[in-house]
Amino acid sequence: MNKEPIIRTKEACNAAINAVRDTLYVVNGKWKLLLLVSLMTGTKRFKELQRELESITPKVLSKELRDLELNGFIKRTVYDTTPVTVIYERTEYADSLGNVINEMREWGMKHREHIKQMSRDEAEARKAIAV
Repeated sequence: MNKEPIIRTKEACNAAINAVRDTLYVVNGKWKLLLLVSLMTGTKRFKELQRELESITPKVLSKELRDLELNGFIKRTVYDTTPVTVIYERTEYADSLGNVINEMREWGMKHREHIKQMSRDEAEARKAIAV
């Protein structure tokens, strides 16, 4: 069953565009959704997140974590230890993106397979021409 909304009026189209714009504003960028995915397995420290995301710089990671915290997607907890321990965890509100993230993951896997199949088809076509 198709769950896509029917957009047949200019008002419905504008409302849909604004809703998607709001979503993109909150989860924009290369790292925010990846950080939320990383935190699906539980709480993590800054360095753990940095290791998992490999090429993210500490400055960018700090900014992205701050943005996610401001939007209510993650909770930052500071423990009074020596040295200070800071952990990050997803909030219940972040779970509201669960379906979106799962759909993106599934689509990404299908797209990756689609690209591989296109490459195989192209290679076969070249081989057939060469014969």
